Amino acid sequence: MPGNQEQRHIYYDRDLGIEAYQLSGIVQKFPNHFHEFYVIGFIEGGKRHLWCKGQEYDLSAGDLVLFNARDNHYCAPVGKELLDYRALNINCDVMSAAAKGITGKDYVPHFTQNVIYQSEIAPSVADVYDAILADAPKLQKEEAFFHLLEQVLQEYAAPNKNISDSEPDGQVKMLCTYMEEHLGENISLDDLLSMTSFGKSYLLRSFTKQVGVSPYRYLQTIRIDKAKKLLEQGVEPIDVACMTGFSDQSHFTNFFKGFIGVTPKQYQRIFTETR
Repeated sequence: MPGNQEQRHIYYDRDLGIEAYQLSGIVQKFPNHFHEFYVIGFIEGGKRHLWCKGQEYDLSAGDLVLFNARDNHYCAPVGKELLDYRALNINCDVMSAAAKGITGKDYVPHFTQNVIYQSEIAPSVADVYDAILADAPKLQKEEAFFHLLEQVLQEYAAPNKNISDSEPDGQVKMLCTYMEEHLGENISLDDLLSMTSFGKSYLLRSFTKQVGVSPYRYLQTIRIDKAKKLLEQGVEPIDVACMTGFSDQSHFTNFFKGFIGVTPKQYQRIFTETR
């Protein structure tokens, strides 16, 4: 496929409060990162090698991927295969509200599998995406969305309180909080060391093991998440770059596209323009 056929589309649906996402003809690698939202996606074409929470997967057309908020993951193409991928990004409050509507209980879901090979649920993701793209009536979109979630929650989710996650220890949590509160600053390793009893090597190893990403990657990920929120509010990308600790707009744009798949301006348009 010629390079000029690469396509990247992202839409925000105000009725459902979710993002619909499509990448087509993509060879880009995505670095180790996490999201502050759930992701339900599927491979339409091509092959990918995925790393998620210490596990490795070979993905191909028809495979479903499920990411909880903060599930660290990264992926790379297999050979010269071009990726065709569609996904729904679902904020945690939207997921919890929908789960309560489906189960009748206060329910914070936790996906128990990250990959389901050749899943029969994958077409339901496409149904929601297509309804959003077509700006279908609200009832049609809601039915498609709840039908998808009902299948996923029934087969591949459990209440979050029943999941024995190993939380980071107190010092690592403190470092995470510090970076979240000072993400616009030029944080150094010495800044982090001064808050702990760790040595440099131990801090890097321990943080990465407990959080799933290195301190630097954690900082970049939360910067991108903050940048998304500012872009959604209409803040100019050049100002967002400064507010989130990037050295200049070019640096910000490269990182943002590397994590999200689209440029900051392209992402902002889904909130400022009507389809």
